Amino acid sequence: MDKNELISLFHRELRHEAQTQGYIREETEHVVRHISKFGEKGFIIASNVNKDNAREIIKNELNYFSNRKQDFEWKVYSYDKPDSLKDILEQEGFKIDNPEALMVMKLADRHPLLTNNQFLGVKEITDEQGIQDIVVLENTIWNEPHAELGEKLWRDKQNNPDSLYLYGIYEDGQLVSAAWMYLEINSSFASLWGGSTLPSFRGNGYYTKLLAVRAQKAYEKGHPFLTVDASPMSRPILEKCGFTCLAYSYGCQSPTTK
Repeated sequence: MDKNELISLFHRELRHEAQTQGYIREETEHVVRHISKFGEKGFIIASNVNKDNAREIIKNELNYFSNRKQDFEWKVYSYDKPDSLKDILEQEGFKIDNPEALMVMKLADRHPLLTNNQFLGVKEITDEQGIQDIVVLENTIWNEPHAELGEKLWRDKQNNPDSLYLYGIYEDGQLVSAAWMYLEINSSFASLWGGSTLPSFRGNGYYTKLLAVRAQKAYEKGHPFLTVDASPMSRPILEKCGFTCLAYSYGCQSPTTK
């Protein structure tokens, strides 16, 4: 499967047709939007706009979410049209996050991640306390609150336990590295999240351990494609493991509606 075929598969399964736990999917002529059932931030995952109608549609979506008193993210990928979409969103008041690399890989028998058995210290997290440990870890690393993330992870794990798998590595009772994975609904993809390690514990191969354990679970459950929006720190590790960069993604955060 070449790069364009991978992009097409990703776009169809994880953007245009995607279903997300805890959200109501709505499709119009111009956007695919997801409305949170729990008052969290919504998002637009795909759009069909052009230079002539983009600003009108953006204003319509701002009004739509504002009427629901819900902030939202408009996710833009570097292959989206028009090429200026991200710039137009910024001109309309959206805050543009730093770009992340869209990394995708197809797993096959005997892939090194599937034969890796170096899981000493890796623990599957299934309880609320473990998820709270993840929140504390993320708060510490990023110096910002992640309580809403914790609530979502715990809710999703309770409501659909076979679609979310969380893993961590503890040292002396403290969670020092963690990552999780969603097996996407009606999709061949598993999406990877987290992969955060406390600075003093980096360089010990924890990221690769957590990557391998998730890859094996995804493959076991019939999801051969892995995808992750990677930071510059994670991308080199992912490339060594066989991931390909398909594009760059930008989270475009709406002006506050609350």
